[in-house]
Amino acid sequence: MRPKLRAVEAHWVQHGRQPAIMLRDPLRLSDQVVLLRPQLALLLQLCDGTRDESELRAALAVRAGLRLTPTDLQQILAQLDNALLLDNERFAQAHTAALQEFRSAPWRPPGLAGINYPADPDELRETLQRYVDSAPDTGQPTDGRPVRGLVSPHIDYQRGGPVYAQVWAGLAEAMRQAEIAIIFGTDHLSGEAGLTLTRQHYATPWGVLPTAHHVVEAMAQAMGDQVAFREELHHRVEHSIELAAVWLHHLLGDGREKPCELVPVLCGPFQRFVAGDDRPGQDAALTAAMEALRATTASARTIVIAAADLAHVGPAFGDSYPIDFVGRAKLTAADQQLMATICTGDAEAFFQEVKDEQDRRRICGLPPIYLTLRYLDGAQGEVSGYMQCPADQTNTSLVSICGIVFK
Repeated sequence: MRPKLRAVEAHWVQHGRQPAIMLRDPLRLSDQVVLLRPQLALLLQLCDGTRDESELRAALAVRAGLRLTPTDLQQILAQLDNALLLDNERFAQAHTAALQEFRSAPWRPPGLAGINYPADPDELRETLQRYVDSAPDTGQPTDGRPVRGLVSPHIDYQRGGPVYAQVWAGLAEAMRQAEIAIIFGTDHLSGEAGLTLTRQHYATPWGVLPTAHHVVEAMAQAMGDQVAFREELHHRVEHSIELAAVWLHHLLGDGREKPCELVPVLCGPFQRFVAGDDRPGQDAALTAAMEALRATTASARTIVIAAADLAHVGPAFGDSYPIDFVGRAKLTAADQQLMATICTGDAEAFFQEVKDEQDRRRICGLPPIYLTLRYLDGAQGEVSGYMQCPADQTNTSLVSICGIVFK
């Protein structure tokens, strides 16, 4: 056997008084976690499918002076296998079964209800209304132009509630008039650029937002089914679209004769565009999907939502330095410049600004914001809110978020 580790969720934790590496399946196909001592970090790198067990033990001995018995290694690999962390037949069977279950369900259940926000409909409505009631007035002028889209955070409501409220509070009428709502959400699980579709409806504590199957089918035909649905199971656990869909459903209210249909699109990372010479505007698959999306929604009253956060900085995200007062001020200035570019509606200028700095601030909302701007094709935006949210216990790592409304 030549074990190959999947892309897994890994965190440093304290196990008793000792540090440990905690590993778990990001797709949550298994609820088991694996704890390994730090010295075994090299083993995880070596499990790339090119070495058998004897070669793994030899490599550990030569590179790290770590000598494992065959039994020790087999026990570690068994733990990884039981937790579905190895890319093998066992994982493939579990993935196939989970995908079939997901597709056969009547809708995608709200995964964060009762965790990130109340599962009770009345309690949830009261919670969101409290955010709205306490949000400062953005001072945005009402000029009569229809709202065409927005940037909304996808951070948890506990930290980002004020910005959610600032961007959504004045949009009730626009949402009630919408026939289709496209939500581009960051796919935190994907490792490559591209769009991931689903035919599943999205549920919230208030009921079901139906997916616009005719739009999804047109995009899938343009992309090819294998590409469009290759990572569909990510919709099962990804939170970005869900957190925007809850606010959308809240503002839609009751009593609509025709429901607002959803087009949920997960967006993979743009690292290869940032690091290389290719540009997202020249990508054939993205272009074909966007053309199909625009064509099938052209005759409907459509709202486009980028469920997107901005920067991720500090030790929690791999930086070697904590973010202090000066760092916060620099981050604010850089974010303000980026938001000003977003508000011009120029998708390529926005991408270029992130590329020029090699995405050193880790703008995880880059793909959904870019695609929203591309769909809106020059719509002008106004900033409705901005925050820097703590991302560690010492408040030295930050996630910045914003709200922007496009007309």
